[in-house]
Amino acid sequence: MIARIALRTAARPNRVAASHATAVRFYTEDQFGRKEKAHEEQYVRKHQEEQLKKLKDQHQEEQLKKLKDQLARSKAEAAQLEQKINEQESKKERK
Repeated sequence: MIARIALRTAARPNRVAASHATAVRFYTEDQFGRKEKAHEEQYVRKHQEEQLKKLKDQHQEEQLKKLKDQLARSKAEAAQLEQKINEQESKKERK
């Protein structure tokens, strides 16, 4: 009978320790899950920022190209108008 009591008391702390270890393991898995989720969210944010930066740069380049084209057209129009003015002035001088 003493042997049975000794076995019961010896077995109980092991069970408590095992359940406690399991609880700790779930806690660490939960913390690991949170940390992993935070890393994933950080990666996604960084990736989105990179994409946004690329889009902004691309948009800026397109706008710059449009403005340069517009400037070139304006210069060409100004040159044509100046040429017409010079032609008109030369016609007046001939008369």
